[in-house]
Amino acid sequence: MSKVQTSVRNIARETRDTLGEGALWVARDGAFYWVDILAPALNRLTLATGAVERFLMPEPLGWVVEHADGGFVGGFRSGIARITLDPLTIGPRSGPEPHLPGNRMNDGKADATGAIWCGTMDMAEEQDSGSLYRLSPEGAWQQIDSDYGVPNGPGLSPCGQWLYHADSSKRLIYRFARHESDASSREPFIQFTEVDGYPDGMNCDAEGFLWVAHWDGGRISRFDPDGKLERSIELPARRITNMAFAGEGLDRLFVTSAAIGLPESEHDGALFEVETGGVRGNPSHAYAGPVG
Repeated sequence: MSKVQTSVRNIARETRDTLGEGALWVARDGAFYWVDILAPALNRLTLATGAVERFLMPEPLGWVVEHADGGFVGGFRSGIARITLDPLTIGPRSGPEPHLPGNRMNDGKADATGAIWCGTMDMAEEQDSGSLYRLSPEGAWQQIDSDYGVPNGPGLSPCGQWLYHADSSKRLIYRFARHESDASSREPFIQFTEVDGYPDGMNCDAEGFLWVAHWDGGRISRFDPDGKLERSIELPARRITNMAFAGEGLDRLFVTSAAIGLPESEHDGALFEVETGGVRGNPSHAYAGPVG
């Protein structure tokens, strides 16, 4: 393992996120998107121009994924909904936990089959009432795992064999064996220490290595498929939350952060671009099913 000295650039200085998350590259738009869960807002960075736009949302928004028919699916506090931009429209919301009004969506991704994997959590972070869900391409919810304090991820291996998902409150990343429409055989994969902070958002690169954001650890790390730490990259913000590879070659890494609970500063809550030395990511996928 090595601590890598590399280029880190604060690229959205006019935007300071309370709780940046939900990193997503959308090739069809030539844009990188991320959410500010607590603003609440959806941010868009157009790579060709460097322009940053901010779309205010009606309630906390944990993640967005592309919808195959255009626009997005958003994971709101009260469930998922279709979102379109230019102009902004938001459809009706529905979700798997109407019996848990204190919960909200926290993090999610679409996979190559057109399904969405996402986590829920107690908004107040007082109970382990969160779960990991799969939303099938047909629109059916399936509870995969439960008893999460703060779920984060998922990370999806490019081989399709593994799903990585963290309970940040336990400082623990799990690995699940993937099946066509399920995930099972959960096993502890990476245990963070107090020095590491808490594992937050994550993403796999084209080589199958897992990149993890360190909340209260001020860095991102890359782990090999066996869970061995390969490199860490320090950032000038304390609460690093998520990342995604972007650009035509999927060789630009954008990293989100949070300012919540910290004094005002130049970098906490900023969006960063990190030089990865030629490492490339995987294409993002779209959900094609019904919403609501």
